[in-house]
Amino acid sequence: MARMFHALLFAIAAAFALAPVPATAQKAPPPAVTDIALAQLPAEARDVLQRIRKGGPYDYAKDGAVFGNREARLPAQKRGYYHEYTVKTPGERTRGARRIVMGKGGEAYYTADHYNTFRRIRE
Repeated sequence: MARMFHALLFAIAAAFALAPVPATAQKAPPPAVTDIALAQLPAEARDVLQRIRKGGPYDYAKDGAVFGNREARLPAQKRGYYHEYTVKTPGERTRGARRIVMGKGGEAYYTADHYNTFRRIRE
């Protein structure tokens, strides 16, 4: 009896593994990264970028943490290539949604919506 139960479970699992993914469930490609001029950034973001270039100090303990890029919104790189920094949002009591993400190559990206979209900072 147990052997039949396991065989049935295996057959069901195999059927799901081989079933095509419905078009509505497929992952959409990430939005394209557009540019933003340094002068167009909020003053708080320009301040954070200046601090990054100087090596600190930073306002939040998590500033400088590895950014995993799990949603693949930025160009693919090995883990540890990107690091994130908080951009203060006036009136916000928490870290808020704004960040600057830096690549080891010196490239900088700004997000105002907690990693949903990014804009490459052009100086």
